[in-house]
Amino acid sequence: MAEVTLTDITKRFGDFTAVDDISMVIEDGKFTVLVGPSGCGKTTTLRMVAGLEEVSEGEIRIGERVVNRVPPKDRNIAMVFQNYALYPHMDVFNNMAFGLKLRKTPKKEIQRRVNEAAELLGIEAKLKSKPRELSGGQRQRVAVGRAIVRNPDVFLFDEPLSNLDAKLRVQMRTELEQLHKTLQTTTIYVTHDQVEAMTLGDRIAVMKDGVIQQYAPPQETYDHPENQFVAGFIGSPAMNFLPATTTRASGMIILKGTGFHIELPESRAAGPLPDRVIVGVRPEDLDGPVTEPMNALTLTVSVKEQLGHALLVYGEIEGMQVVASLDPHRRVELDTEIHLKVNLDTVHAFDPDSLATLI
Repeated sequence: MAEVTLTDITKRFGDFTAVDDISMVIEDGKFTVLVGPSGCGKTTTLRMVAGLEEVSEGEIRIGERVVNRVPPKDRNIAMVFQNYALYPHMDVFNNMAFGLKLRKTPKKEIQRRVNEAAELLGIEAKLKSKPRELSGGQRQRVAVGRAIVRNPDVFLFDEPLSNLDAKLRVQMRTELEQLHKTLQTTTIYVTHDQVEAMTLGDRIAVMKDGVIQQYAPPQETYDHPENQFVAGFIGSPAMNFLPATTTRASGMIILKGTGFHIELPESRAAGPLPDRVIVGVRPEDLDGPVTEPMNALTLTVSVKEQLGHALLVYGEIEGMQVVASLDPHRRVELDTEIHLKVNLDTVHAFDPDSLATLI
């Protein structure tokens, strides 16, 4: 068993609380991603699992064993760092074999494990090369290979793709996903990139200010965010947020603000609504232009970006920027007023005080 369980984990640095009473279970063999902005506590959480930071309060279990006071080398975990952490004077083979040699693993076993990992990662031809002779992607594969040869219970990744260019990041994302399918090792992965989180994770934990805001499968997090922060962080371009008043009439909820009038069935709300809410609409849930302003956003186009697969249209409502992701073949002129139809099935509303999801 390599299930990882965090129970009421807190980490303090003096008076500063970096991680604040979080609990989560990473199931055996699953790929879990910790995602959030810089300073949210995700790397500190990972380092506590690794044993590189002491836990101030709470309990960490790997399998059935409490590891709070177990040294990193005895936790049977393997960590891949952002900067690869390769030894520049060693060739690829010896970088990958270094940890096994420290454990006094027999030479034949070292040879077998390194060769198997190198073949799996497609770097068997680079075993005699030094790190300086490798590309960024190849160095990352070596760092991953060094983790694989240890046959750990848990893989820990700390923003491993952040130093790669955009095209190589996409390629390495695919390779890491395929690697996990092959090895089926419990994995905890830290990133600030929500696209990485959505594409790699079986479950993602969205963090802010040391607190887990939501822990759920990626699509559930996207479709049913638990609060406004999660809704705004997951998705690219980010969700549009607009202030609105609420009224009820003839079994409908009416959300009204500058430039929009939206009507939804009362069944969409889980309970009573305050007089004012924040309406959330994703850019991809806007369509048009249309002629009817009902259930649409009305804005004046200030900027448009042609991306090939989509046309991004920007405007302002009450001083707040609104962006819509439209069919790239739509004709939209700058400085013109347009109505964009709202997908009523995916509209959200948030409490302006607690930021909790109401619709």
